[in-house]
Amino acid sequence: MNLPDQRPALVLLDLDGTLTDSAPGITGSMRAAFEEVGLPSPDDAGLRAMVGPPLLVSLAEQGVPDDRADEVITAYRRHFREHGMLGGNSVFDGIDDALDRLGAAGIPMAVATSKPQRFAREIAEHFGLARHFVGGVDGVFGADDDGGPRSAKADVIAHALASLAERGLAPDVTEIVMVGDREHDVNGAKTHGIPTVAVAWGYADPGEVEEAGAVAVVQSPAELVDLLLVEPAET
Repeated sequence: MNLPDQRPALVLLDLDGTLTDSAPGITGSMRAAFEEVGLPSPDDAGLRAMVGPPLLVSLAEQGVPDDRADEVITAYRRHFREHGMLGGNSVFDGIDDALDRLGAAGIPMAVATSKPQRFAREIAEHFGLARHFVGGVDGVFGADDDGGPRSAKADVIAHALASLAERGLAPDVTEIVMVGDREHDVNGAKTHGIPTVAVAWGYADPGEVEEAGAVAVVQSPAELVDLLLVEPAET
């Protein structure tokens, strides 16, 4: 799987770890949730590993029993909504400029995140990111609340593509690029035949995105733009 040989007709962007540095709010809220329900909290590395993937997946990876997962999620959602979602979050340096450059080049963009869609849209609005996306905040696509049918990254991408197609934006998958920071982004996009450019400033473990099959890893938002703004191939 390779990048398009010309500028992409659509760029799908992950949120946590790609556009926003949400780890402080997520890990703090999750630690408070574990304490509230009386379960031992993961260490710092375990909490950080929970940033990005669907919550049910992350909780299982941290050894939370299936019959306690909903309890942890309910407590987490409350702490996150009250304190962590906006207060423990920020836009990575260089992101706004990078999105401005891509938009000026005429490249449509949308968000596809494993975060619940209602939270993702509020975050995009709060930090002024929604203006970059197709349809504004309506170009931010996320998961259902936990337990809904749309939770895996591949499902979110399918939802985004179907919704954009209804608005008349339906490029071939060979003309689409996913941008994310974790293996879940790479694997979810791969399900649809979409290549992923991984960002090095996110939350992946060393080698994670390369092993998953990312077609490139960029070190800065400016490098991401330079990679995507390729000149059309000569014929």
